[in-house]
Amino acid sequence: LAPLIGGRINGALIRAHWPDILRIVASLRAGTVTASVIMRQLAAHPRQNGIATALREIGRMERTLFMLDWIEDPELRRSTGHELNKGETRNSLARAVFLHRLGEIRDRTYENQQHRASGLNLVVTAIVLWNTRYLERALARLRGDEFVPAHLLAHLSPLGWEHINLTGDYI
Repeated sequence: LAPLIGGRINGALIRAHWPDILRIVASLRAGTVTASVIMRQLAAHPRQNGIATALREIGRMERTLFMLDWIEDPELRRSTGHELNKGETRNSLARAVFLHRLGEIRDRTYENQQHRASGLNLVVTAIVLWNTRYLERALARLRGDEFVPAHLLAHLSPLGWEHINLTGDYI
């Protein structure tokens, strides 16, 4: 466990900023502010402030508790691995779509870079939508001919791209 242990938690720092942390949590729960706004505010300070450091300490505690649960629970490890694999498969699809530019965004302006990244997400989403609709139709046809056990459907994924021609310029 030594590589997983990151040192002691600074409880005094958390206690010192506890009222501010509670205020942040209440604001998030009430919906008066979003997490992205809070993260942007905390990151805006040139030097890391005490609240951000205290939140990092709380995050370290949460990570430690999760790691202990993960080590102890084989089902949690299995489901975590499954979710990580889904994310990696989506990233592989995005890399395959992006490969025609050799994996580089060569646009000079930030706006054009944003458009390129948004376009990548749009193409990936279109592929996933196409595959989902196609799988749905194939499943309906298959069910018309024979029984398909529901537990097998959990193994289907709309993230495949071998049947799609990925060459071309997406405008």
